[in-house]
Amino acid sequence: MLEADLALLKRAAFDAAAIAKKYWQGTYDRWDKADGAGPVTQADLEIDALLMDVLRTARPNYGWLSEETNDDTARLLCERCFILDPLDGTRSFIEGDTHWAHSFAITRDGQVETAIVYLPILDLMFHAVRGGGAYCNDAPISVSNPVDLNAAKILAARPAVSPEHWQDGRVPQFEKHFRPSLAYRLALVAQGRFDGMITFRDTWEWDIAAGSLLVSEAGGTVTDRYGKEIIFNSPSRASNGILAASGELHHDIRTHLAM
Repeated sequence: MLEADLALLKRAAFDAAAIAKKYWQGTYDRWDKADGAGPVTQADLEIDALLMDVLRTARPNYGWLSEETNDDTARLLCERCFILDPLDGTRSFIEGDTHWAHSFAITRDGQVETAIVYLPILDLMFHAVRGGGAYCNDAPISVSNPVDLNAAKILAARPAVSPEHWQDGRVPQFEKHFRPSLAYRLALVAQGRFDGMITFRDTWEWDIAAGSLLVSEAGGTVTDRYGKEIIFNSPSRASNGILAASGELHHDIRTHLAM
């Protein structure tokens, strides 16, 4: 079942990419969501409609949680659930940048068991199934070797280096980098190109579900900001931030955080 679900997600990602590339760097409608939730484009909505048709037709008994679909709490009663970001990094997409992704996951009883993160412009297909390792373009990937936090390369947005988040206001002197797509940040950690990623704000499940499995299957540790396991397909649809890194570095980050 896991391999069949993975094949389904990959096919859906290629179909989604065909829609996205039709609009990328072109002309399309866009709007701003209510309550400052960010932009959405014609591409986001067309991809969401495609996914709804293809995936729910193939797996009608799976629940559904997508950034661009109104939430149906019937998903909470389903053993398995799709968790999808049709287009992660919409601002990047609008700017004509290449660092946006399709991020698709399937959970079972709160754990991610199948995942893909696909960046079509960069031709990068990351995938994982629980217990089967993590891959990029079918080559095995793994997190980086242990490194001290002050020497680490960490993917984070500017608020993550605010002194309020760190013990006694002392921000570790790690090398901060940024990518707009949370799914891509997690994939880069899984690939070992960066040592970790941190986000302290509440984080939507569709942004991190697929990438979290990539990191854990690549040998890393993924928790919320408090070191707790993230349970997906939750009523809130969000986690208390996310920390992802190799085991030793994850522990190092946690020891430096203000509680």
